[in-house]
Amino acid sequence: MKSSARLPGFVSMVWLIAVAPALCAAAGGLPELPALNIDVRETSVSGISSGGFMAVQFEVAHAGTLKGAGIVAAGPYWCAQGSSLTATTACSCTLDPSHTLCSVSADSARVPELVAATRRFATEQRIDDPAALARHRVIHFAGGQDHTVPAPVVAQLGRYYSAMGVAPANLSARELPTAGHAMPTADYGGACEVSQEPYLNRCGVDAAHAILSWIYGPLKPVRKKPGGTLTKFDQRAYVPSGAASWRSGLDSSAWLYVPADCAKGAACRLHIALHGCRQGQSYVPLKPLPGGGVYFGTTFVEHAGYNRWADANRIVVLYPQAVSVPFLNPNGCWDWWGYSGANYAEREGVQIATLRAMVDRLTAGAAKR
Repeated sequence: MKSSARLPGFVSMVWLIAVAPALCAAAGGLPELPALNIDVRETSVSGISSGGFMAVQFEVAHAGTLKGAGIVAAGPYWCAQGSSLTATTACSCTLDPSHTLCSVSADSARVPELVAATRRFATEQRIDDPAALARHRVIHFAGGQDHTVPAPVVAQLGRYYSAMGVAPANLSARELPTAGHAMPTADYGGACEVSQEPYLNRCGVDAAHAILSWIYGPLKPVRKKPGGTLTKFDQRAYVPSGAASWRSGLDSSAWLYVPADCAKGAACRLHIALHGCRQGQSYVPLKPLPGGGVYFGTTFVEHAGYNRWADANRIVVLYPQAVSVPFLNPNGCWDWWGYSGANYAEREGVQIATLRAMVDRLTAGAAKR
């Protein structure tokens, strides 16, 4: 499988210099992840934009383990097929700011080809048997005002899941007519129709709640005084040995939210929440942040909406962090076109393998009970 990944053409050198933070910053003696009482079969994943594409990749690669997924503004597995040009013109409209070169259409993702590739990768044992997807619970969101990842791309994600055998009763499609390219929240962020940093929009729709409740069933009400803990940990400890860290696109640290009950040994569940491009903790926005500061830090981690529901429902939330890679990934996107290596969408891809290593560590406590 050959990768033709290049720097997306819509990124100027000025933009590159402005947003590329220092790579491989010292983790400063941060702790590793705890081993908790989590059944690995109760693991799920969600993401927005590049995080949505990565969530699909991780779900498909480890279909035999995961329970379900929530996807916001992203398309089907292997959509880019190793090409940044395909990624930015057929699977999204990000090659140029005016979108004049965009070729997104109702069939631009070529779903039959992606289905065939998925089955081929499984036969070659590069991913799990996709038959396991049939039992997954999947929900996806499309914004009617999203011109970055337009609604037809998300619709093709739904067709991909259907073709891969996800039961109709397990697949939910949500289109928000007034939403731009952002994570919909109940009451945090910019106006619903905008598509700008930090890509968290107050749409009167709590997407985090919708995702968690679709995957896990009805949730208990939010507590007045959440008792969970948000901890920064050493993400480098889970990167496969021998991986080229300079191009992995993985930050040195990441975040974990642990409800108090889970920290005390209660049986809990695990959800992985993946930010999108220009949303990671180390991203440097061109416009000043409302609360001050240089980096985005915990903007997505604290305001995407997951923690308050997780706290009341014994769900541990893992927030992995992607980082900018000069000339390859200046906007701190997750790899869904091949900048980290030709196997980026497979179990052995550096980002997918790192996520799985974190899952394995967090769920290791269940085996000891």
